[in-house]
Amino acid sequence: MTNAGLDVAVVAYRSQDLLRGCLASLGEHAPATPMAIHVVDNDSGDGTADMVAAEFGEVRLTRATRNLGFAAANNLAIRAGTAPYFLALNPDTRVTAGALDRLLELMERRPEVGISGPRLERPDGSFDHAARRGFPTPLSSLAHFSGVGRRVNRGRLAAYRAPEVESGPVDAVNGACMLIRRSALDRVGLFDEGYWMYMEDLDLCYRFAEAGWTTWYEPAATVLHVKAGTRGEVRCPTLNYAFHYGMYRFYRDHYAPRRSPLVNAAVYAGIAAKLGVSTARGAVRGLTTRTSPKALRPPAAPLG
Repeated sequence: MTNAGLDVAVVAYRSQDLLRGCLASLGEHAPATPMAIHVVDNDSGDGTADMVAAEFGEVRLTRATRNLGFAAANNLAIRAGTAPYFLALNPDTRVTAGALDRLLELMERRPEVGISGPRLERPDGSFDHAARRGFPTPLSSLAHFSGVGRRVNRGRLAAYRAPEVESGPVDAVNGACMLIRRSALDRVGLFDEGYWMYMEDLDLCYRFAEAGWTTWYEPAATVLHVKAGTRGEVRCPTLNYAFHYGMYRFYRDHYAPRRSPLVNAAVYAGIAAKLGVSTARGAVRGLTTRTSPKALRPPAAPLG
């Protein structure tokens, strides 16, 4: 059993009921080590922050005056803490008995591990395949988003979901529940705040791997994940843009310098085309006004 401390950050945006359940699960299934919880409310304006203040007085609460996004809000909490381990946890999750202890014990036992993540399960008990991932390539991404890669369980077409990894080292785990060694963050750096939402977890895992750290998928620890619990089943236009901008930024920063301009142009065009198709589908479903651009505003950045 580890005596190391744990800082937990939950970044919230209009997720009052889900956040209540998340915080309750942390209290019910707290690890043996000292734990401090920090909620960063991204200017929800719907009573989410007031609920935390009224019902969870032991939780540190930061009320942001605007929606900082996932990366910047987590970085705020990282800088505010001092514990050897930092847990980024989504408000649409619930930890289960022993999950945090198992992840902490793993990190204490394996000093080479900089990031670890649990098995993520949906409320119906099914496996959330985003719990473990391979670093995306143009082929694996195309296969995944076209649906082909989701129907096979091995090979390059399925690499996006890393199905061969049952337990152990993996390219990336999901930011919905990501335990990070603070000493590794001190060397590698925090979340890249150029990602407003999406892909910042993948980027951090990539930078850790480049620096020689291992990312570990640990299915012995289980966390429940209400997939898309805070945004709905279909992304609104603003989040849709943020998702595709994240794809573009990840490729631009980590792959483009080693590839030809022709290949890069084709990839950027593919991302832009996917954004167009996805936005059109959302418009057909009548989701264009689901979230206010004023409330959710990613940093301006062109695709291309």
